[in-house]
Amino acid sequence: MDLNKLFKAMLVVLPIMALSACSSTSESETDATSSTSGSDSELATGGVETGGVAPILTPEEQQRLKYQELRKEHIIYFDFDRSSVSAQFAEVLQAHGNYLVEHPNVRLMIEGHADERGTPEYNIALGERRAKAVAKYLQGMGVLPSQMSVVSYGEEKPLDMSRTDDGFAINRRAVLVY
Repeated sequence: MDLNKLFKAMLVVLPIMALSACSSTSESETDATSSTSGSDSELATGGVETGGVAPILTPEEQQRLKYQELRKEHIIYFDFDRSSVSAQFAEVLQAHGNYLVEHPNVRLMIEGHADERGTPEYNIALGERRAKAVAKYLQGMGVLPSQMSVVSYGEEKPLDMSRTDDGFAINRRAVLVY
């Protein structure tokens, strides 16, 4: 056979063989690989994992998301027989205050509560002082007084009935209700 003819024949046959080698697998091979592979989403994406990179947020977007999370906290706790707002709640109140300033049509009720120690009359007054302290704090941030109302429940609505120090601490609070 002529070497030139053989060479030309191989040029035709080799690509065909290569194509057949890269073509689809048999049905039994497909079943075997699909049962051993991860999930259906891996099959749909060709075995490549997607969605692994989080979007990059601007500092403003990060702050907005942080405040959004902080607004989920709606209870401000107080020390025994005190009505001053603790510095540990500054960020929570900042988040609520910013939201109220940006949304002047939103109204907020601030409920004041006390533990059961003391007379009912004293605890009503203490609950009111606590609620007013939170309102004054928010006003200092620019929240309109017309957006807020204050109510005191004193010792009448405890969260914890255990009569322990921890239970009393949970009951000394102001609650932000939208």
